[in-house]
Amino acid sequence: MKRKILIVDDEWNMRNLLKIYLSNDYEITEAVDGIEALRLVKTSDFDLILLDIMLPQMTGWEVCKEIRGMKSTPILMLTARNELKDKVQGLEVGADDYLIKPFEPEELLARVKALLRRVDLNTDQKEKILSFGSGKLIIEIESRKVLIDSETLEFTPKEFELLYTIASNPKRVFTREVLLDILWGFNDSRDARTVDTHIKNIRVKVKEKGFNYLPIETVWGVGYKFKLPDDSYES
Repeated sequence: MKRKILIVDDEWNMRNLLKIYLSNDYEITEAVDGIEALRLVKTSDFDLILLDIMLPQMTGWEVCKEIRGMKSTPILMLTARNELKDKVQGLEVGADDYLIKPFEPEELLARVKALLRRVDLNTDQKEKILSFGSGKLIIEIESRKVLIDSETLEFTPKEFELLYTIASNPKRVFTREVLLDILWGFNDSRDARTVDTHIKNIRVKVKEKGFNYLPIETVWGVGYKFKLPDDSYES
């Protein structure tokens, strides 16, 4: 069975070009704007979403953020703009990769295959439940839930993936570049603040629940590592 890809672009020529490149290997669905894209995402399951940034009514960034509130489907953003701030903004709202127009078909196919392969690999390697501190912190993989003292915390898909990656290797110190490579598929040091932003969001959400416990701690000059819950934190 073919994997399903949603193409979101208001330009017919671009949608048609993408279909030409991808339709042999994938089942293609099209949306001409963000409103239609969100309707399709709510009612159907896709393996990958190709999302243009410059859309009518809603920007691709806004659409990406809305999708991330619902599903963890990989998102490859497409843009004619090559500014670093645009790339960082897309990654911060939950995009998995970024492709600059115009692009060669070989590069598009390689990015698509890499995203789908990374999702398959992550799914195969994950344990179903991680539990720490006699159940004080529980990470449920299939339901994508995080609980501290039985209190559920709401994380975006990328925040969940980041916490899971670090928690599943509790003795390892991760550099920003390694985390970028694992979770976003590249390790450009210029985008390191993307990692910092997601970790800050995780910490803020934990504190907002009233817990004096940070599951990810900073190793100064190196990166980040997991912190085990213990009796010293307050709830």
